[in-house]
Amino acid sequence: MPLRSLSAISATGVLFAALGLAALLAPFMTLAANRIVAGEGLPAWGIAGAGTVVPGLLAIGAALVLGLLAGHPRLRLFGAALGLAGLVWLLGQGAQGLLDGAGEYARVSPAAGFWCLLVVLGLLLADALSALAPGPLARAALLAAVLGAGALLLQSGLLAELSIFREYDGRRAAFTDAFWRHLGLAFGSLAVAAAIGFPLGMLAHRRERLRASLLPVLSFLQTIPSLAMFGIMIPILGWVGDSVPGAQAIGIAGIGFAPAFLALVLYSLLPVVANTVAGLDSAPPAALEAARGMGMSPRQRMVQVELPLGLPVILAGLRIVLVQNIGLAVIAALIGGGGFGTFVFQGLNQTATDLILLGALPTVALALVAAIAMDILVDLTSPKAESRR
Repeated sequence: MPLRSLSAISATGVLFAALGLAALLAPFMTLAANRIVAGEGLPAWGIAGAGTVVPGLLAIGAALVLGLLAGHPRLRLFGAALGLAGLVWLLGQGAQGLLDGAGEYARVSPAAGFWCLLVVLGLLLADALSALAPGPLARAALLAAVLGAGALLLQSGLLAELSIFREYDGRRAAFTDAFWRHLGLAFGSLAVAAAIGFPLGMLAHRRERLRASLLPVLSFLQTIPSLAMFGIMIPILGWVGDSVPGAQAIGIAGIGFAPAFLALVLYSLLPVVANTVAGLDSAPPAALEAARGMGMSPRQRMVQVELPLGLPVILAGLRIVLVQNIGLAVIAALIGGGGFGTFVFQGLNQTATDLILLGALPTVALALVAAIAMDILVDLTSPKAESRR
């Protein structure tokens, strides 16, 4: 019986439980006199009264205990969700309690303990989902549910007293502009790279000499550091803006959106072209031989056989590009490209941590959602997708 009990305990659950307990001992929130000075770290049990703190701590404790149960992924999934709810509860109620009578300029922020617990509970959630192995449609429904719950949480005002939301309140218009700029940089550069890269990949798939010369050039572009690439774009587009009539009227200049956009397009070409070639090369020889036997032309084989079979690999390349560009778009703010990087660099200049988070957290969330959504698309287009739905 003892051996059976031990075998029923998840080794990863033990690790997460130990990390979670250690995180509970770290400061959970900080209270500062204003937005710039360093705050005083407070443990989770010291941010509010017992009636407020105990339910949240019990929820987190239950999550860590349920995470120990091997062979019960649904219980572990429920426990992780319960723990995240308790974490949010503590954060919201703690912010209100700490600010009560603290002064007009006082600020409260999550501290190291909160972030560590968030990572631990997120890993517990991912581990449970990995054990359940849901199909792509189930994952899409779960993603939609998580996004809906997040939207409801933000609309509820539970976290409105946190410093990061106070930073947002004073920058609503700028945040909206940064959001659309960031999407324009990431998704727009992906669309242009796809429009250029797909035809190049198809040609390189058919012509060995083109492949041998094209891929090394695109690989060289990838080796250029991002800041250097952005810097190279400044004099080039600056000259175009000054020399070509009407160029500045459509936004082409040495700094701003255009050089950042062009740099991201250049960075995106290698994954798009390489994965297009790899996807088309992945078509089984037997399928190609059968297509030839049916009298299909090379163009028909490309459209009806090679592209459908290679689509998962091609989409995997687009996933790489999208996640990469969402991150690189932050650096584009250094040359006036806009996006969430504007808040990151403003926060660094002002030593305002919460202003940095106002730019960093939406970027991370956008990258995670994009990665999960693209993974779902890859699974839906794979040959075995039907069996996983």
